[in-house]
Amino acid sequence: MSTFNLGLLGYPIKASFSPQLHRAALNDSGLQGDYQLYPIPPDDPEALAEMLARVRKRELRGLNVTIPHKQAVIPLLDKLSETANAIGAVNTISMKNRQLFGDNTDAQGFLNDLVHLSEKTSSVRKALILGAGGSARAVTYALLSEGWEVIIAARRPDQAQALKNYFSSNIEQLSALKLDIHGLADLSSTLIVNTTPVGMLSHLQGSPWPEDLPLPGGTALYDLIYTPAKTQLMADAEVAGLPIRGGIGMLIEQAALSFRIWTGKKPSTQKMLQAYLDAIQHTRQ
Repeated sequence: MSTFNLGLLGYPIKASFSPQLHRAALNDSGLQGDYQLYPIPPDDPEALAEMLARVRKRELRGLNVTIPHKQAVIPLLDKLSETANAIGAVNTISMKNRQLFGDNTDAQGFLNDLVHLSEKTSSVRKALILGAGGSARAVTYALLSEGWEVIIAARRPDQAQALKNYFSSNIEQLSALKLDIHGLADLSSTLIVNTTPVGMLSHLQGSPWPEDLPLPGGTALYDLIYTPAKTQLMADAEVAGLPIRGGIGMLIEQAALSFRIWTGKKPSTQKMLQAYLDAIQHTRQ
């Protein structure tokens, strides 16, 4: 029987729940193996290259990639999927046809979980994305590829413009992408997506939404943050009567997609969710 030794590249990654998710997936699929964390500092390119060499040698069957390596690994790979190339970031590495292959499951993972809010949004598919960093890239690509009109609202106009400039040569639906660099001027969206770290336990408390600006009615909120399970923005949106969803579902969906790339098996997302909930409960004890 094949052994599927897998792992996550990032720095730092002490608070990651990926091992619990993928160990549950391995167990559910009846596969032998393990999932380990590999903290590689951004100023150590040799260590990064050595980890990818382990995948080439099949010592590791696959790797996830998180901050700060999602873009740094690209020059070290042989081939990218269409999605990873369009987003400009890789979160899943595997061997295919003797080539080191980079993929990105964040975009599809987001779309897979967004269906839980889709029935609560109107038929007018217009999204307001808060933030213009790496997560915003994946969400923007996902929504544009599904025919949504997307507005980027970012505190740093240069970062928002850089995102649009990047997509100008990588995606056909650029006409559906607009920038709001003057402070949330367009509030006619049917979906608000927070891709910023504001509200995350380990980063910044509070909300990325302006205090003096009411949340618009008739919208739904998706917050990519999953710790805490309910951010301040989500709580405020709930009080305003908006349907809400946190990022736990996307975390699990993208992990399940990565697992399928490595193993060919479709794991139970319900069992992966339970593994996550058990891990959260353990950290609280």
